[in-house]
Amino acid sequence: MKKEILRNKWYRFWLISFFSFLIAIISFFCNVFDFTESKTYDNRMLLTADTVPSSSDIYFIIIDQESLDWAKQEKGWSWPWPRESYAQMVEFLSAGKVKSIAFDMIYSEPSIYGEKDDLIFARAMENAQNVFQTIFVYTENGKEKVVLPIDSIKNSAAALGNITSCKDDDDIIRRARISYKFNGTEYPALGFLPVWNEDFDKSKLPLQKDETILLRYKKSINDYQPYSMKQILQSYDNWKQGKDSPLVPEDFEDGYVFFALYAPGLFDICSTSVSQVYPGVGVHITSLDNYLNDCFVKKMPTFISLLWFLILALAGSFIVTIAQKIKKQSQHLTFVILSLFIFASFGFFVPYLVFIPGFWLPCVAPLVGFFISFIFTLAFNYSIEGKQRRFIKSAFSQYLSPTVIETLISEPNQLKLGGERREISIYFSDVQGFTTISEKLAETPEKLSEVLNKYLSSMTEIILETGGTIDKYEGDAIIAFWNAPLSQENHAERALTAAIRCQQKLHEIRDELEQMCGKKIYQRIGLNTGFAVVGNMGSQSRFDYTMLGDSVNLASRLEGLNKQFGTYTMCSAATMEQYKKFSNNLKFRKLANVAVVGKSEPVIVYEPFETNEYNQKKEIIENFEKGLEFFTNGDFKTSYSIFEKTAKTDVPSQIYLEKCNFYILNPPENWQGVWTAETK
Repeated sequence: MKKEILRNKWYRFWLISFFSFLIAIISFFCNVFDFTESKTYDNRMLLTADTVPSSSDIYFIIIDQESLDWAKQEKGWSWPWPRESYAQMVEFLSAGKVKSIAFDMIYSEPSIYGEKDDLIFARAMENAQNVFQTIFVYTENGKEKVVLPIDSIKNSAAALGNITSCKDDDDIIRRARISYKFNGTEYPALGFLPVWNEDFDKSKLPLQKDETILLRYKKSINDYQPYSMKQILQSYDNWKQGKDSPLVPEDFEDGYVFFALYAPGLFDICSTSVSQVYPGVGVHITSLDNYLNDCFVKKMPTFISLLWFLILALAGSFIVTIAQKIKKQSQHLTFVILSLFIFASFGFFVPYLVFIPGFWLPCVAPLVGFFISFIFTLAFNYSIEGKQRRFIKSAFSQYLSPTVIETLISEPNQLKLGGERREISIYFSDVQGFTTISEKLAETPEKLSEVLNKYLSSMTEIILETGGTIDKYEGDAIIAFWNAPLSQENHAERALTAAIRCQQKLHEIRDELEQMCGKKIYQRIGLNTGFAVVGNMGSQSRFDYTMLGDSVNLASRLEGLNKQFGTYTMCSAATMEQYKKFSNNLKFRKLANVAVVGKSEPVIVYEPFETNEYNQKKEIIENFEKGLEFFTNGDFKTSYSIFEKTAKTDVPSQIYLEKCNFYILNPPENWQGVWTAETK
């Protein structure tokens, strides 16, 4: 009887759909997919950030690097500034009848310029009567503690606002507290403090169970109206002297002003749904903006969410059930693939669509229910109706699998000798000083194996995640490539991304590896893009999927060339140019026009940087590039003087300094501006 029931496709349809619905619901309420759901939430936030306009009544004033430099030159102020400067800002803004001025900065210590300086600031706040200062509550040894402003500033403020953040488990701020109670006193969050009055009704806000509220971020804090402290103080001086100025107090009339630090090394950064490096003041600005525009993110009503789960669970099983009516296998397969794509896209697209008006509809768990329903129905059909075996194998091998093995399964004719010529991006890496490590661990080979396996596994995982193909391992060396056997138009981008991520991963596990082998481990990576022969090569009985060609040899040379420049990652101009067709996330420093061993024509090589690292080293890199230009033109004395400025903090500059000194003492004949590699 049970078999007869299970053979009824519509009974199976309802049974599996309901089962999948329950699994999806349980996994959702048990927070199984919280991490992934949060990432799709962040992506939805980022993609829809421009759909809601920012409030024109919010301004923020920052002390940036330009302001610090100006104050040092024009006012003679070193950091920290005298608090009289903030008093001038308060006076200027108050004259324009600004609604509020909120400081995202705690003055917890007296001014280094003396008590008078604090009193000047306090008097300005008393006169304005709309200046908000901040407190920070933290937990130490299980007890809550608070950081407060000094008495003169605290007592002169119109109110105190809490700036304690509300982070999710992944350290990202997606929501904010309305207020925080400490020692029985309720402190409104700084972002809500400007509107915290008799009309403020928390019950009208879409609060979560924990009294937090989901924020709707803009892509950048610059979507609001930023001004530098330099602009404000210059305008203040002109205003006081009766001179014309680009800014006047009335420009801020009826506005809400936030003040924060924004200079490198000073400003508070946090991770939000739209950026990993978002200014902390942006959370408070977003809170106020969402309140003024009534655009907080709201969770979809439970009934609609449950209905959404059910629709996708039904859809997964429905695809397979309907496909059974199609007898021709090619049409059968086409229908399943197209239907799977359409419904999966629908399940992914709808949560993005409803996010535009500010509704958070679950995305991951319903899709999991959809795929469980699809797979279970497919599996039941396979076990009960053996005639579907070839269909299942075909569906999974041709649609779901992107790996080389599965490609070979679907196209067994590739299992033969020979190859094809195609453009690929090639990756060579090698551990610096691995011979020394091997000798050190010679008596404990199991430890050496453990170190090597840990390192190779970590790097391999990243290479495979970016779509790379591992060619081979040679001891500690890794050889890989992209754009074969499967075509990848952005193969150079994938290769460079993998290289940067591998260096970052090695940085993360370096201490762990050092504990295992007693030495810090660094790797050198060389990348090149060019044509090579790729395919199965070897004997009839045993062969490997590998690559051959000059482009491969050059990538190997670039890995070794890192030694001569003191770098750890190097790529050719060909790789950089291909990368820039698809992305601009990385920056590059030109290292040299170099003639490598075994190649007659010189090649231009570059060192890639992540944007943040590049910005930190920008002055050094610009100085290096200036020195390189004189070096290339044969002006070694000028080049020497330029490289000398950064030689102590930049290894390539130090190496060029030594090379310049050599050429000054031994002028080269027929100089062509080419660095000749001394070794492989």
